[in-house]
Amino acid sequence: MQLRYSFRVYPDADQRTELAKAFGCARVVYNDALRARETARAEGEAFPTTGELSKKLITDAKRTPEREWLCGVSAVVLQQSLRDLDTAYRNFFDSLTGKRPKTGPPRFKSRKDHRRSVRFTANARWKITDQGKLSLPKIGKVKVKWSRPLPSAPPP
Repeated sequence: MQLRYSFRVYPDADQRTELAKAFGCARVVYNDALRARETARAEGEAFPTTGELSKKLITDAKRTPEREWLCGVSAVVLQQSLRDLDTAYRNFFDSLTGKRPKTGPPRFKSRKDHRRSVRFTANARWKITDQGKLSLPKIGKVKVKWSRPLPSAPPP
């Protein structure tokens, strides 16, 4: 019985550049959101919600000249970065109450750390082409080596 799927992607040079941009933008949004929440806590203010952070750090930031480069990345990647921070905070608070094993508070992501990841949800409109390539928004059709066929077609 096979229990896991193993995939290896082979992006070309342009796709590697676009993926690096996505990794960097997701890291910047995550760190900005973490900084905003830590600042609010230090000043005794209310904890900013994900919606407020999304509006401030993604939507409004894209309109400024300093952060217009965020437009070059799929918005889903940036939203998932905020959700990852929410999950990190939820795990931390649950560990304080004993609901899960002890974990530390969320930490800033480093540019020098090579553990980079982004997530594309079904809302990102990714799809598998007829040639077996993975089509990702704002990245293109990436060559993939599949360990075995997926059990079902991805949602549209």
